[in-house]
Amino acid sequence: MKLLERYILRRIFQMFLVTLVPVLTIIWTIQVLGRINLVTDTGQSMGSFATLATYILPTIIPVVVPFALVIGITQTLTAMNNDSELPVIDAAGASRDIIYRPVLMLGIVLSLFSFLVTNFVEPPSRVAARQMVAAAYADLLSSVIEEKTFRSIEDGLYVQISERHSGRVLRGLFVVDYRDPNFDLIYYAREGSIDENGTTLTMRDGEVHRKSADGRVSIIKFVSYAFDLSAMAKSEGGLPQYSADRSLAFLLNPDPNDPLYQKSPASFRGELHRRLSDWLYPITFALLSLVAAGSTRSHRQARVHPMVHALFLAFFIRWLGFSATNFVERHPLYAPLPYMVPLISSLIAIYMLATNRQFAIPGVLARGISHLTGNLQRRFASRTSDGGAA
Repeated sequence: MKLLERYILRRIFQMFLVTLVPVLTIIWTIQVLGRINLVTDTGQSMGSFATLATYILPTIIPVVVPFALVIGITQTLTAMNNDSELPVIDAAGASRDIIYRPVLMLGIVLSLFSFLVTNFVEPPSRVAARQMVAAAYADLLSSVIEEKTFRSIEDGLYVQISERHSGRVLRGLFVVDYRDPNFDLIYYAREGSIDENGTTLTMRDGEVHRKSADGRVSIIKFVSYAFDLSAMAKSEGGLPQYSADRSLAFLLNPDPNDPLYQKSPASFRGELHRRLSDWLYPITFALLSLVAAGSTRSHRQARVHPMVHALFLAFFIRWLGFSATNFVERHPLYAPLPYMVPLISSLIAIYMLATNRQFAIPGVLARGISHLTGNLQRRFASRTSDGGAA
């Protein structure tokens, strides 16, 4: 690689990281805070919470990387154009490949990285996160719930324990189950215990009150009653493995006897084509960024910032990709659509690069955006100067 190519690659990669890290951190924080109940409800340590946050990270990276690449490329090339570096490269008679090659190399590397993360890192991370949440909630009754305190295990399920003894033995159980809309269940038991797997609560010497939707109440006394906790773990996502949790090998050759596959084969089909097509977007977005900002432009030319063009097209193309994946779930005939979106976009970008064409928006709209941007800049400058004078 030539010295100039290494220089361009280094600047783009630095800007890519500067964009990726804060955006990824913000999205990651939002996702993690949505699962803060793992600590508040089950009493898990912050170390467990940090482990769960680590499992979430691979699910975000493939989505953020292509857009960070767009910003890194367009911002770097625009800055080089404003600093007269691109005009000097053209004036020296250098080939445009000096600019294209490092950009495309970075796009290819990030595409391969996205493929590896999406197909080999993200699925086991999802499974590990689901198992961790299931284990935390399954152990909730025997080790976390405070004595003589009502706690909500999940929506519609509440538990109170009078005493907790060694050996996973509980005394004075009171369980309220409103999860079934057809009837309400209230359990009383003098004693209970949880098995080692945390999937069954065995209540002894108690009674259950069942209230139907018409208001009738029936009371049943029991010597021993087993309350299934595995349903609670399933509702928290610990036991079943959905299409997004399966390996690429399973999606390529699914087990026809798998109960979840039998229930929803369309979701498995859509997930397969999503994984085999999403990794193409970094390359596509790299080509679009080159069309938007890879050519020399005059400073006097009134125009919208190239990043606006590139990001608008990137969001639009990514929306088309999501829509194409949804169509695949509706019918197998739509299977080529997720691949056509990035491939056709790439071919259009390659054609525009080969013919030295550029993205353009209608003149009236461009002048309106430039006028609005100029007014905002002048107002900001005047307020800054007024504040400095004060």
